[in-house]
Amino acid sequence: MDRKLAAILAADVVGYSALMERDETGTFERLTGIRKEVIEPEIAKRRGCIFKLMGDGLLAEFGSVVDAVECAVSLQRALNERNAEVPQNERLELRIGLNLGEVIVDGDDRYGEGVNVSARLQQLADPGGICISGKVVREVEKTLAFGFESMGEQQVKNIAEPITVHRIVQEGTSPEVRLARAPPLPNKPSIAVLAFANMSGDPEQEYFADGLVEDVITNLSKIPSLFVIARNSTFAYKGRTIDIRQIARELGVRYVLEGSIRRAANRLRITAQLIEGKDATHIWADRFEGAAEDIFDLQDQLTERIVGTLEPTILRAEIERARRKRPDSLDAYDFFLRALPHSYANTPPETGEALRLLAEALRLDPSYACAHGYAAWGYEQRFLRGGFHPEDRAAALRHANAALATGGDDPQALCLGAFVHATITHDYDRSINALDRALMLDGNSSLAYGLSSMVHMFNETYEQSRDHAFKALRLSPLDPMNYHSYLALAWVSLFTAHFEDAVKYSALGIQVNPGFSILHASLVASYANLDRLEAARAAAGRLLEVAPGWTIGEFVRMDVVRPQLMDKLASALRKAGLPE
Repeated sequence: MDRKLAAILAADVVGYSALMERDETGTFERLTGIRKEVIEPEIAKRRGCIFKLMGDGLLAEFGSVVDAVECAVSLQRALNERNAEVPQNERLELRIGLNLGEVIVDGDDRYGEGVNVSARLQQLADPGGICISGKVVREVEKTLAFGFESMGEQQVKNIAEPITVHRIVQEGTSPEVRLARAPPLPNKPSIAVLAFANMSGDPEQEYFADGLVEDVITNLSKIPSLFVIARNSTFAYKGRTIDIRQIARELGVRYVLEGSIRRAANRLRITAQLIEGKDATHIWADRFEGAAEDIFDLQDQLTERIVGTLEPTILRAEIERARRKRPDSLDAYDFFLRALPHSYANTPPETGEALRLLAEALRLDPSYACAHGYAAWGYEQRFLRGGFHPEDRAAALRHANAALATGGDDPQALCLGAFVHATITHDYDRSINALDRALMLDGNSSLAYGLSSMVHMFNETYEQSRDHAFKALRLSPLDPMNYHSYLALAWVSLFTAHFEDAVKYSALGIQVNPGFSILHASLVASYANLDRLEAARAAAGRLLEVAPGWTIGEFVRMDVVRPQLMDKLASALRKAGLPE
């Protein structure tokens, strides 16, 4: 393959989706005009070449890093002048990132880390601003008379090593000017946890409330998929009556968590509510109570429950936000979010749609660890429940390996890659090690605990399976993935001859995911083992409604537990008259 050294400019329109929602035709016409009249002529003037257009963004290559920097500054100046008479809510502003690095040449396209770093730098830039790598600064600082403000080393998504980043200081982009404007929203869910109000009239409870919030912030900060504002920033609002929308705007976050604490007799009651900051819309609210004898143990329990509930709640809100975006404005993260409900459904048609959306996410970001994890799971579902085609098995393992390789610090990617390896290769030791690392990174992940309960069930370490299943259900009672925990509990109950419990857990799992055929089969086997054959036949009828082509032979062929255990399940299923 051909490689060469090039300066890569990445540019993206700020808030393009919101602009399109307000005025689709006008925004499109303004963007087309700016491209034709400003961007393309300026890039051509500096001997650059646009090699990719992405709706509201572009990538351009320059043979000279000096040309690339001068082009970026000229573009921002021209747009600033053009926007002078335009109302604030109609302005088209760019973020620009510049990097110097080796790229892979593929016809008219360019790939490689040189391109990827430019895209990440663009995401760090302010509206109207330019972020450049340390390599670019070293090449141009003695040639060009611009100011360069260090942003230090930045760890960015899917780039292993931190990047040294600088801002180009232009007119109107001094630190003082930037601090006066609202910071842009990060490119992932962002949250600020405010100090909880002490409603007890007891000053000592103030310390408990502050400690609780500090622990919540610390635990949320361990979740790689969240951007969390530090305590020192959020506690600056303590005791002040300020509109939530203003706080969200000033801190640059999408979500705000606020709450209160009250002590009555020997009970502590904590209320918490999650608010979407732009419109002050309530997303979620809950109340947490406990005895106050051991206040520190209670603090730990409450922190765990709040954090465990918040993560899936924010994820649901993000999925809804992605569903409202226009298809032509979606990025890799949006495609990933849109895929999740289809992945959760775990039925053959829904799995196919999930894989289509995940393929789009990976096309835009080939090293997206979490997208690899869910793709691995989708192909595993298709392999085990869609005919055992070798190409599906190969794809599942390919994506699982990519998730484990690129997601070393991403609990979701790790636990999905581990789960797929467990079901397909039966390498339980490797899978459990990866799941343990996921839980070490995020001890509040209901997904990691739920999938760990499944793998320990396969491994016949039943006590650990039960413990992790209950932990997952306690952390996030309304999680759409909880059917894994119920399935683990149901099969542990079946294999240890606790058939009434197996009925209960199978039925609870079906409530969470009515289309998951394995849970229906589990309920049939549970009733059959209790000799409740009428109930078993009724459950078998519902199974065949959910999965019309279902057979015992295909079920046994999944081979996810020891043959002797699968044979026991098959015998129970035959009692209900299910087809071979």
